[in-house]
Amino acid sequence: MADFTTSTHRKRWILNPNDLTRRYQTANQRAVDALQKYGATRVEVQSDGSLTYPGAGGDGENGWKGSLPEHLSIEEELLVRRFYENKIQQVCAAFRLPNKIQATAIMYFKRFYQQWSVMEHDPKNIMLTCIYLACKVEESHVSAEELGKGIQQDPQVVLKNEMIVLQGLEFELIVYTPYRSMEGFIYDLEGLRTAAGFIVDKMMLTDAPLLYPPGQLALAALRIANQEEPKVDLDGYLQDLPEHKRLQHSCVELMAKLDAIQLLVKESKQPLEAEVRHIDRKLKYCRNPSLQDEAKGKRERKTKKGDRKRPPSDVAMANGVHEPLDLNVAHSAKRRQSEGDVMI
Repeated sequence: MADFTTSTHRKRWILNPNDLTRRYQTANQRAVDALQKYGATRVEVQSDGSLTYPGAGGDGENGWKGSLPEHLSIEEELLVRRFYENKIQQVCAAFRLPNKIQATAIMYFKRFYQQWSVMEHDPKNIMLTCIYLACKVEESHVSAEELGKGIQQDPQVVLKNEMIVLQGLEFELIVYTPYRSMEGFIYDLEGLRTAAGFIVDKMMLTDAPLLYPPGQLALAALRIANQEEPKVDLDGYLQDLPEHKRLQHSCVELMAKLDAIQLLVKESKQPLEAEVRHIDRKLKYCRNPSLQDEAKGKRERKTKKGDRKRPPSDVAMANGVHEPLDLNVAHSAKRRQSEGDVMI
């Protein structure tokens, strides 16, 4: 593997906060514009690079004649991305894949959704393809059939999205992760290995890997771990590090970056399944607005039927209850038949 300082990871995928925010805004606005123009956000990329929006039932302008669903906000898209990043870690753990694979898959997922909105490409399918690609790149191959069978998903979905994910990554597949950098520092700070590893897991679910190089992420993890349970004179180690390792940053600059990373970790919050469930319903309607009218018709028929059997108070309560999101993959097939795709 090439040195990080000359890698595409450093040159093209380490951004400043304003650039990262701008990319998210651009992707979100493109999906919103598509919803207003075509009636749906689900996009397909053709062989010539052109985009079509088949989710509305037509590729032309105003293809969908029904009422438009509410689009996702940038903040809601963030919650969806964080939810599936966490799922990547869970799936990799279930397959007993090493940390470098789950970290690479998460980085692929993060990079892809700098280019696209979750309203345009189903994050569940993209998540699976990112894991599949990470396994191939890190030479720990898991076939699409094995991956799909293990989590009860169609393996063809994984293969179908492989090219669009590669294009979203601009075919730049080398990823440097904090786990590898952390091992380089561990020789000096052996007592912090376990605690820092857990912090890196949490760090991977923030924007930090998109804003800072892996060496700084690893140092931040070690620093946080040492603050929680002091084992070594880490401040003294960090004071000497710029000169000892011939770093480009001064000690003051390095500490400022570590403070910023630590703040990201401290402020990170994993979305609750209940709020993601609500956003997921909006997401399905954006990608295929016909589901909204179908759901409305079912509710109306159910209400009329219930009015004949139950008191009005019971009917009102029933209409206010939504079926919870089922995260048990063993029941996913049954749920898809009744609601369409659900999150795993």
